[in-house]
Amino acid sequence: MESSDKVVETVIVGNYVEMETEGKSKDVKSKISKFFWHGGSAYDAWFSCASNQVAQVLLTLPYSFSQLGMISGISFQLFYGLMGSWTAYLISILYTEYRTRKEREKVDFRNHVIQWFEVLDGLLGKHWRNVGLAFNCTFLLFGSVIQLIACASNIYYINDNLDKRTWTYIFGACCATTVFIPSFHNYRIWSFLGLLMTTFTAWYLTVASLLHGQVEGVTHSGPTKLVLYFTGATNILYTFGGHAVTVEVMHAMWKPQKFKAIYLWATLYVMTLTLPSAAAVYWAFGDFLLDHSNAFSLLPRTPFRDMAVILMLIHQFITFGFACTPLYFVWEKAIGMHECKSLCKRAAARLPVVIPIWFLAIVFPFFGPINSTVGSLLVSFTVYIIPALAHMFTFKSAAARENAVEQPPRFVGRWAGTFTINIFVVVWVFIIGFGFGGWASMLNFIHQIDTFGLFTKCYQCPIPKQFPTPPPPYAAAPQPTPANFTHPHHP
Repeated sequence: MESSDKVVETVIVGNYVEMETEGKSKDVKSKISKFFWHGGSAYDAWFSCASNQVAQVLLTLPYSFSQLGMISGISFQLFYGLMGSWTAYLISILYTEYRTRKEREKVDFRNHVIQWFEVLDGLLGKHWRNVGLAFNCTFLLFGSVIQLIACASNIYYINDNLDKRTWTYIFGACCATTVFIPSFHNYRIWSFLGLLMTTFTAWYLTVASLLHGQVEGVTHSGPTKLVLYFTGATNILYTFGGHAVTVEVMHAMWKPQKFKAIYLWATLYVMTLTLPSAAAVYWAFGDFLLDHSNAFSLLPRTPFRDMAVILMLIHQFITFGFACTPLYFVWEKAIGMHECKSLCKRAAARLPVVIPIWFLAIVFPFFGPINSTVGSLLVSFTVYIIPALAHMFTFKSAAARENAVEQPPRFVGRWAGTFTINIFVVVWVFIIGFGFGGWASMLNFIHQIDTFGLFTKCYQCPIPKQFPTPPPPYAAAPQPTPANFTHPHHP
């Protein structure tokens, strides 16, 4: 058994080392291009995973803390972070199993990017492929939509001369340029810069909130309603469900078998950003966050805040590319353009993918609530339930477990422990994430539609000042302030 494992590993490593050396060149221009453009190391994968986990979610986690309360907010981050790392590990095992079986059959993947639905197809058949493809594509579609909404929401706090819907039009055109980035090999400099930008923004939120101090009369009453509680929980489920692109990131590595622990280390680093920032903003503003799903909206405008907004905008452009690139691959394969060598032809073929994303971002501009809805209905299956079930069904027979390319580690209890953890993940996420989370998120999402309407021009924008008018004959209610703030339309 050990000897066969070594043979398999040699096949995978040998294939990728071949590809790596083939791309090398002696001239300076090629070396510079390789340094910034062609990434396939374990470090590149770490930056990609960490960069893809955060972005606009960083700005909605304080909103989730106001729904959950401080203790539940911290607990859910730790819990879902570990659970997300586990299912990312399962996906990496299934990818390695699928790739090894195919390479034993002499299949060459030099000009073909393996995707999650193909792994499911090769290991479990077409029905699993169809389900995986439907959930994964829908999740990535709305993940891209969320990035566009976040771009418009953020830029508004620097320049409010244009409404958020107009900014969505503008950033939709900007994000369409990601069609020119061929694959995850080419995100080396972008993922590195993206994580630096998020790191700056996270620590800006933390320090700015602590320096600002608590607003007068601040209260921390969460959790108060089940709807709000489970909405906040599913937003955190979404936060650590960024590995719908795990297979594509692994395929971009020269040695994909090194991926197993990368997602865990990326998650641990992300927690050093999300926990302090969400806790600090919630400490400073408390229940006032219930009506401000974007943390930027509560902090005073300073050069540091403007810099954080600009850096987040750039990072959201990068994250848009991360979410959209697998969709580009699926579309290319559907129309027979995936192995085309011309970058311009492939870019032109990819453009139709951007149009529905652009449209949906204009229809549902609900920054914050849409994260929870996507988390409960799509991430729960795409990232947690389907990988856990697929792993159990792939290795349900004794022969499959005996001939597995990689055996489960001893510290989780080998196969028995792995299956026990998988069953727990499926049951927990189905009941808590999809069941209660889906119920709460859909109620909140429908409430946003009822309150603001579809195609709303400026979601959660401050009401513009009007010329003073005589008071009505009846007594007017006091204007809301941070101290006694309760939004009249909040569920």
